[in-house]
Amino acid sequence: MKRLRRPVRMPIDPYILLLLGTVGLAALLPARGTGADIASGASTAAVALLFFLYGARLSTREVLDGLKHWRLHVTVLACTFVVFPVLGLAARGLVPVFLTDPLYQGLLFLTLVPSTIQSSIAFTSIARGNVPAAICAGSFSSLVGIVATPLLAATLLGGSGGGFSADSVVKIVLQLLAPFVAGQLLRRWIGSFVARHRKALGLVDRGSILLVVYTAFSAGVVQGVWHQVSPARLGGLLAVEAVLLAVMLLLTWYGAKALRFGREDRIAIQFAGSKKSLAAGLPMASVLFGAHASLAVLPLMLFHQMQLMVCAVIAKRRSHDPAEDVTAPEGSGRPGSEVGAGTRSG
Repeated sequence: MKRLRRPVRMPIDPYILLLLGTVGLAALLPARGTGADIASGASTAAVALLFFLYGARLSTREVLDGLKHWRLHVTVLACTFVVFPVLGLAARGLVPVFLTDPLYQGLLFLTLVPSTIQSSIAFTSIARGNVPAAICAGSFSSLVGIVATPLLAATLLGGSGGGFSADSVVKIVLQLLAPFVAGQLLRRWIGSFVARHRKALGLVDRGSILLVVYTAFSAGVVQGVWHQVSPARLGGLLAVEAVLLAVMLLLTWYGAKALRFGREDRIAIQFAGSKKSLAAGLPMASVLFGAHASLAVLPLMLFHQMQLMVCAVIAKRRSHDPAEDVTAPEGSGRPGSEVGAGTRSG
């Protein structure tokens, strides 16, 4: 008689626990007043340092190779500013059964927000994807979103002002592009140091995400957004967003495969094309929605947490793909494996 085998336990990604712990910490001890200013400043500094390190890791040749990969960037932009909004408009049929009208407005707004940059890059790196292309795709999405998101919101949400301001441009330039360029300029002197300590510096990838999550979630708790939604409506919103994320993850992966992208490019497309930026969405929402911004960003906040947790699992699984599947096909636009190794954080 055969002995019964113990069921295999599902591995738990430690980063998932860190994300949940960060959310719990923000719920119990949200940053307020001076603490909120410190947390916001630390989050901004972490993201700036992240881009400085990416600039120091990438050679100019690798950056140019990433810029030339136009098919990938067009695909990501189409997913972010065409496919997502179409799905958002289709969700109108869920009102009032699953969503209230204010929650739907927030859901539609999240579909108009540009893609993330730091988390897309980090997850692409963990999954051994095309990191230079992910950097360029996320950056292009953010720059296009400065104009596209307010215009789409004004058109689809029926709002008044466009929400476009020079402050948004300055913020992106100072927080993202300037550190990246500085890293590129200093790479000649610090490139070898960054390469030797890539594992330790890789903690910045995940640490920056945790800081952004804590800062944003704390702001929502302080503003009392959780007391304005019933548990039933909150559950309905979570279910709708889970379906939205699943649809986009499937479309970006299998759609990229149908367009004959290589594995590493498909990874970059999936992570950059299926995600939305909380950091970019929060300041835009404050302009577009004014006093109602706290409730309007609730769907974006929930989606942001969900996408981080789901993509962390996907990235971890993709990192264990067989070696023969990791090799990029000829002409895929993947500059080289050194960058992926240099930015891997998991």
